Amino acid sequence: MRIGCITYSYRGEISSAEDTLKALVEDGLSEVELMDGPIRAFANIAGGRGQPPPTEEQREAQLARCAELRKMYNDAGVNIHIHKMPFGASDEAIDFNFRIAKALGCTGITLERSEAMARRLAPFAEKHKVWVAFHNHTDNVPRMDGGDPILEISPFIGFNLDIGHYFAGTKGKSPIPVLEKYHDRIVSLHLKDRTADGQNLPWGQGGTPIKEVLRLMKQERWTFPGDIEVEYKIPPGSSAVSEVAKCVRYCREALA
Repeated sequence: MRIGCITYSYRGEISSAEDTLKALVEDGLSEVELMDGPIRAFANIAGGRGQPPPTEEQREAQLARCAELRKMYNDAGVNIHIHKMPFGASDEAIDFNFRIAKALGCTGITLERSEAMARRLAPFAEKHKVWVAFHNHTDNVPRMDGGDPILEISPFIGFNLDIGHYFAGTKGKSPIPVLEKYHDRIVSLHLKDRTADGQNLPWGQGGTPIKEVLRLMKQERWTFPGDIEVEYKIPPGSSAVSEVAKCVRYCREALA
């Protein structure tokens, strides 16, 4: 079983790659979906529109820093299985994002579900052999009535399945049939607890069948990671690191 977290869980409290790594190690995690902030800061990659495109020499230096970032994490026992850095508009910028993924050791890149982006990114994904993992919210969940057309675009198009959003978006349907149907096209999961009416709650207080999903993953020996995402409000007196640790314990108890 591969349990990690998306670093969005630490939002507002931790921003650097070094401090993010410390938090992951403190929480006892060896897998991570790394958001773009720590990557950009560590590798000196500018963000936002209006920035001049970097030269190839600058890009090579940035990729070298990404390789250093990977080594720093790997040396601490943490694998960066996915990154989430927005794609630029040009072919060069898109290609560079895939090169970043390879330098970090990622198997995929996550972004919000879009058929237009799937068609745009498919040739690059096939070239680099890096997955494009589309994330669902409540209103764009994977199709269950037949095959999902977004998967037909390329064998390197898959799902970053958010089971909490699925549960809320379908007004309480279990995500387990989605895993059973599409497990060979799931790149990673987002684990969170929501109610059928859309609330985000501490784990165990909502209705999302997190324990059942984890047990099914273990039973079927599926190798895609399940990433903790703390999206509920941090309680007074606690911290994001502490709340992620609670979720880690929840996973361990479910799998015991």
